[in-house]
Amino acid sequence: MDYQKIIDKYYPSENELRRILLIHSRQVADRCLKVAKAHPELRLDAEFLEEAAMLHDIGIFRCDAPSIQCFGTEPYICHGFIGGQILREEGWARHALVCERHTGTGLSREQIERQQLPLPLDVRFEPEALEEQVVCYADKFYSKTHPERERTVVEAAQSLEKFGQEGVNRFLGWTKLFE
Repeated sequence: MDYQKIIDKYYPSENELRRILLIHSRQVADRCLKVAKAHPELRLDAEFLEEAAMLHDIGIFRCDAPSIQCFGTEPYICHGFIGGQILREEGWARHALVCERHTGTGLSREQIERQQLPLPLDVRFEPEALEEQVVCYADKFYSKTHPERERTVVEAAQSLEKFGQEGVNRFLGWTKLFE
């Protein structure tokens, strides 16, 4: 897979959104590769991790998030689902799952219903495969609004509190597994 070719297709112009996407995605990919190298016992697919991390936010351009130069029409919470659709159309179903499952520490059907999120109820939005979990985990350390900063474990956990304690606990469990 040539992830750069896919990025270039959907982000063809040199602009601030592309710059933000590339910086953030590279940060996440590098952390994923660090986890894979530190934990050979997990037998992670490093090549897939890098590809999936570089593409996990491919759908942001269709969303409305002006603070990160996204001027689309969809709610930002939908960017993972949109990214999943894009990657399926490109023929990369396994990578699409990472897109769909990286928001927070994953979103359960109950959370989607309770919070009335504009997401389909027939799609699983919780990471399952270890590689999905690693990308989801690594993503929590980097913000697209402040790409110059890397969050600490405590800061990353605090950023998840809005999704509920279950997500914080899942993240802290990943910290024990991946750090």
